[in-house]
Amino acid sequence: MRVDGELKDLATEVSDTQTTEAVTIESEDGLAILRHSTAHVLAQAVQELHPQANLGIGPPIADGFYYDFGVDEPFTPEDLRAIKKQMQRIVKQGQRFARRVVADDEARAELADEPFKLELIGLKGGKKEAAEGASVEVGAGELTIYDNVDPKTGQTVWKDLCRGPHVPSTRLLGNGWDIVRVAGAYWRGSEKNPQLQRIYGTAWPTKDDLVAYQNRLAEAARRDHRKLGRELDLFSFPDEIGSGLSVWHPKGGVVRGEMEQHARRRHIENGYTYVYTPHISKRDLFDASGHLATYADGIWPPIRMDEERDDDGHVTKQGADYYLKPMNCPMHILIYKERARSYRDLPLRYAENGTVYRNELSGALHGLTRVRGFTQDDSHLFVTPEQLEGEVTKVLEFILSMLRDFGLDDFELELSMRDDEKAKWIGSDEFWEYSTNALRNVAVASGLKLTEVPGEAAFYGPKIDLKTRDALGRVWQLSTVQVDPNLPERFDLEYTAADGTKQRPIMIHRALFGSIERFFAILLEHYAGDFPLWLAPVQAVGVPVADEFADYLGEVVDRLRRSGVRAELDASDDRMQKKIRTHTTGKVPVILIAGEQDRSAGTVSFRFRDGSQRNGVPVDEAVALLARLIEEKKLVLTDEDAA
Repeated sequence: MRVDGELKDLATEVSDTQTTEAVTIESEDGLAILRHSTAHVLAQAVQELHPQANLGIGPPIADGFYYDFGVDEPFTPEDLRAIKKQMQRIVKQGQRFARRVVADDEARAELADEPFKLELIGLKGGKKEAAEGASVEVGAGELTIYDNVDPKTGQTVWKDLCRGPHVPSTRLLGNGWDIVRVAGAYWRGSEKNPQLQRIYGTAWPTKDDLVAYQNRLAEAARRDHRKLGRELDLFSFPDEIGSGLSVWHPKGGVVRGEMEQHARRRHIENGYTYVYTPHISKRDLFDASGHLATYADGIWPPIRMDEERDDDGHVTKQGADYYLKPMNCPMHILIYKERARSYRDLPLRYAENGTVYRNELSGALHGLTRVRGFTQDDSHLFVTPEQLEGEVTKVLEFILSMLRDFGLDDFELELSMRDDEKAKWIGSDEFWEYSTNALRNVAVASGLKLTEVPGEAAFYGPKIDLKTRDALGRVWQLSTVQVDPNLPERFDLEYTAADGTKQRPIMIHRALFGSIERFFAILLEHYAGDFPLWLAPVQAVGVPVADEFADYLGEVVDRLRRSGVRAELDASDDRMQKKIRTHTTGKVPVILIAGEQDRSAGTVSFRFRDGSQRNGVPVDEAVALLARLIEEKKLVLTDEDAA
């Protein structure tokens, strides 16, 4: 329940003057409590089977929970099966979760054999640097320990440092939970610390909910972009090139090219100018931008260049450090700064598909969604303060329109605002107020769901993040609109105002896809490889009923190609039915079939991706139809389109 707005255990005593509100198990808070309680049962089971295991942290996460353990040997599949059985026994026992307030010294005494817990006690206060998920144990305020109490004997059988709240009894966990997997994780997220074993689990109100979740996982595995990338021959990560560095195969290159070309046309229509910048720059640029000071761990090591020596080996010219660029924005700033700017020039809208490089840890890499080299569809806009709200409105409308072009239509917004602590941000109160209000006004006017998140803004300005749901209901963060007065200040950018004075522009950072690689992966999973007709690598394949009709169908394919359709003829020795199965598995949207009747009548038959078919379509009509559907960017092609 909530008591005066705060989450509390149901055992909490409530006075007549307090207000209470029920928390149901299906609610967001209820699920978090259920999952955190299940994490405690997991930890208890592990320590009952492995008494020497040290406890890390065990927070609820999206769709589940995890718990970290310090153990001498990694957990095996057999260990996980035994842990699950032990958890089932604990659940059936109906142990009670009992809360106790303890002083710091008491907690240290009780948890003397738990070094990670002792470290958390020393970091209490809700500090973000304590550890990801540590707030479930040592947030601001008093320390508490939760005892797991045997309902028959009243004895405490296990305990853990925790803020709570929890479900009243382990029996309420029912059978809607499961252990998912085990992985390695560094303590407090730092590779300088010991590596722990992290057991992931999931928990839901009912068994049916659990089964539905497991089915979603199975579907997600079927749609995994890494798997589809191999099966459909779209991209790969050759060991010879290095981890997190992709190469795009011809079919993947077709899809990527269509994405980029469509985005380019739309940008130019909306007043953007494309610029091009190098992949590498001297250190001075990233010193001036502040990236080397604040983003050092994400930047690749320097390359020493330009040093000159005489015949005796003495240095006659000092070299300079060059860095692969982690961001495009400093180079766009230099383009702005190349000449004097007037208020009449603003807003300026620069766009670039700029490849950047991030020094990601190998363990964090994941297909195309987390890589070391990727291409941002990056834009930087330079505006006057008066133009800020109007320009952000145009940017958000453009983003939504573009994403809808690719078939995404379920959006929500998140507004990141400044921290209340003055030391954590720069700039005037007036700037923060009008820039935050400008973004809020734009977000509200969009009609989309808006969540405001205090304390999550960059130190120099607020931002709006756009999130979307894919076909599986998963939420992805895509586009960001970031207000930035900091870099214009660092680089001393100016424009001449209408009254002749020199003024400082505001910079807007805007990535629409985020990165082309990640957006491609999201689309690939969203469509399960069945790209809409306009994006499909191969849009139509001709399959003759027999070899003698290959020449006729080849002429149809040639006409389609001349009309801009990506069409191919399958003249292999395979039987017709095998060809159809092959190209259906290969996600080709349209299969064209021709036999004697079609050849005699000058027609062709359509077979669509849903298995339906329409026969006897005149060739002229078939060519015009496919060209029109591609031009209109139809997202779904069925037999109704040819009717």
